[in-house]
Amino acid sequence: MGDAENPPPAPHHGTPDGARDAVDREEDLGGDVFASDCRARIAFEVIAGRWDSVVVYILGEQGPMRPRAMLARIGGISPKVLNDALRRLEYNGLVERRRYAESPPRVDYALTEAGAALIGPIRALGAWSAAHGDAVLAAQDRFGAEEAQGA
Repeated sequence: MGDAENPPPAPHHGTPDGARDAVDREEDLGGDVFASDCRARIAFEVIAGRWDSVVVYILGEQGPMRPRAMLARIGGISPKVLNDALRRLEYNGLVERRRYAESPPRVDYALTEAGAALIGPIRALGAWSAAHGDAVLAAQDRFGAEEAQGA
């Protein structure tokens, strides 16, 4: 497969196909990989809000939804926080707000093409969390205990 002049490609352990393709095509990320001018940072910024990826995920799974239905489906989120997340996602071009000329007025939200394209990466992050979440929580507990002891 590889020789001295053409070594085999490095394995991408645990990397979803889409992420592997992006790693293989570093020019698609724009700028130095993960440096301040890297376009991949956009992805991290647009889903960095606590509820943003949850909203994108449920819209991807359920299709267009009204805000009240999202509140019921998500649980644990206030109407203000949901509204803020929807505005942020709309600003970033991941969801579109659709108004209907009805009485009473009706609004729902749907994913854009860019928003729908995030479903795979969000699932990959969910799988990572399922596999490594316990280790992360244990590390946080250890760190907190060390901080409390003044270490």
